[in-house]
Amino acid sequence: MRRTPAAAVPLAASLVLAGPASPPAWSAPAPAWSRHQASGATPARSQQEPSVAAPALSGQKASIAAPALSGQRASIAAPALSGQRASGTTPARSQQEASGAALSRQRAFQVAAARYGVPEQILLGVSYLESRWDANQGLPSTSGGYGPMHLTDPRLALHGRHGPGTAERAARLTGIPADRLVRDPDANVLGGAALLARHQKALGRSASRDPAGWFDAVARYSGATEAGSARRFAREVFALIERGAGRVTDDGRQVWLPAAPEIAPRMEHVEREGPPEAGAGRAECPKGLACEWLPAPYRELPGGGYGNHDRSDRPRRHRIDYIVIHDTEETYGKTLRLVDDPAYVSWHYTIRSSDGHIAQHVRARDVAWHAGNWYFNAKAIGIEHEGFMAKAGAWYTEAMYRASARLVRYLARRYGIPLDRAHILGHDNVPGTVPGTVAAMHVDPGPYWDWGHYFELLGNPIRSTGGDRGGLVTIRTDYARHRPRYTGCAEPGEPCPPHGSSSVWLHTAPSDDAPLVRDVGRRSDGASTHDVHDHGARATTGQQFAVAGRSGDWTAIWYLGRRAWFHDPDDAPTAVNATGLVVTPGPGRASVPVYGRAYPEPQAYPKGVPVQPIVPLQYTIQQGQRYAVGLATHGEYYHSTSFDEKAHRLVRGRTMYYQVQLGHRVAFVKADDVEIMPSTTDLPG
Repeated sequence: MRRTPAAAVPLAASLVLAGPASPPAWSAPAPAWSRHQASGATPARSQQEPSVAAPALSGQKASIAAPALSGQRASIAAPALSGQRASGTTPARSQQEASGAALSRQRAFQVAAARYGVPEQILLGVSYLESRWDANQGLPSTSGGYGPMHLTDPRLALHGRHGPGTAERAARLTGIPADRLVRDPDANVLGGAALLARHQKALGRSASRDPAGWFDAVARYSGATEAGSARRFAREVFALIERGAGRVTDDGRQVWLPAAPEIAPRMEHVEREGPPEAGAGRAECPKGLACEWLPAPYRELPGGGYGNHDRSDRPRRHRIDYIVIHDTEETYGKTLRLVDDPAYVSWHYTIRSSDGHIAQHVRARDVAWHAGNWYFNAKAIGIEHEGFMAKAGAWYTEAMYRASARLVRYLARRYGIPLDRAHILGHDNVPGTVPGTVAAMHVDPGPYWDWGHYFELLGNPIRSTGGDRGGLVTIRTDYARHRPRYTGCAEPGEPCPPHGSSSVWLHTAPSDDAPLVRDVGRRSDGASTHDVHDHGARATTGQQFAVAGRSGDWTAIWYLGRRAWFHDPDDAPTAVNATGLVVTPGPGRASVPVYGRAYPEPQAYPKGVPVQPIVPLQYTIQQGQRYAVGLATHGEYYHSTSFDEKAHRLVRGRTMYYQVQLGHRVAFVKADDVEIMPSTTDLPG
């Protein structure tokens, strides 16, 4: 039996361009262990608009050497921590290694809290903001942190961080070697508790059992150098304590933080500590989020060019329809230096991994050069997240997810952007402009970005909206448990460490032995691979597709012009049923073309604005196939090839387009070429 149907959404739900869903109420969540219901430089501009070309940040840029991971993937015995609750001394290493069994994660927090006099709620809250209590198999985060408490070790960092790490400081406090602290989750919790206790002592406070008195110590634990970032981190921790949380960790441990709405934190020292963010008051961010204004340069360059973005007046001049999620493939500091280069590309915001600190570089009203597709640049806000999409399976921090989600909720409300996967895109979902640009389009943030969790934080979790005959499915993996095969994280062809993923593999038949579906745009031979950078045969959480068949534990969808099968068993589903609108070729049409941008018809262009050709991509939609509709729009082109903003022109046409989920990327079809219908409608024959 397939999944129990949920209430159907209204017929036109997938075309509604109204404002986004309300922010979450943030009641204590149910435990998550219940059954859940391209390589190469991309031009900054289109081929028709030559400008300063520079590669946008992507998962395929410079090859960054991964650390030697030998010994990191094996299970390492936890220290014997029983009997430590009343003891004031650190156990000897030999005593720690005498134990044969690891503690439960919940018990590890209890023991560490008792040993160092840290309230258990504080320890649990800090750890959740750092890692969601996960062990991450001893692998580092995108900012070089390890384990549930995100202890940092610069010797093992992915990207050459220098200076003292928190693991070394925790080692001095606990007597446990730093190597063990970063690889043993239970020891890691002890190290984090010791650091929190040291911060509390340095503030002149006693190790009180009252969580309300630990706000400043929590702020210091964030490691933020800006007072605003430290405060935001601590506020997030106490907000979590207020509403509670519960989940199963990536290594199968059940952890629960009961809601405690009665706890009101006392803030004393942190308000005075640290330099204020530069230009914080000028950044376009929600109140209470740690943001600063670090503007990207807008200036003329020798030879008549200019950089590194375009002035505009959005949304008055033209709508903002998209928010594009990127990762930097660089450290935060290097990323800021790149966006400060007038000859490079630009983006609107950068978010730091360690604490979620945000820097804004381009006003939302202006057009940044970030998506590799000028049509999307003109209609999108680009957000870069400090991170590495594939290097050794590095993971994104909870602090960054939460800061990003708050920023996106704010922007979505302000500009009327729906919170769905038709409007909140990854850079890997942006299509090529013409056939020749498809293969080089970027692939960040990649399959390790947790889209399901991200949409929970956005307040619009991915749910079933239809029954077995709804006609659509929405991909929704159980991120922590869904660990598909990937290769190439460290070296080409080498297996990646097992890791949670938002993506499912797509096959030509309902079998793991069947070949992966082909993407003729990505490779000349069309062959898809399991390489982490190759999404030619992948569908990702939140993306919605028309059902093309079912067979046992497998579901088929229409994808890049053919049937594509993914494993979707009832006991571990990777999709939920949905309803909405779909398109299919109009009567008498054997196939219809698809496009990478929705440009106006030639007659719409005024004198002096060069006509942009409407060039179909190398894909088609065949008669009998269906594709989910994400939005409807008239053709539009923003002409801005001059430093003089007065010369910029917006061209609007009458041609109507539908945006569809064609494959891993979205695409457009002309309304005159297709029929649009409810997904529940049966096709003739």
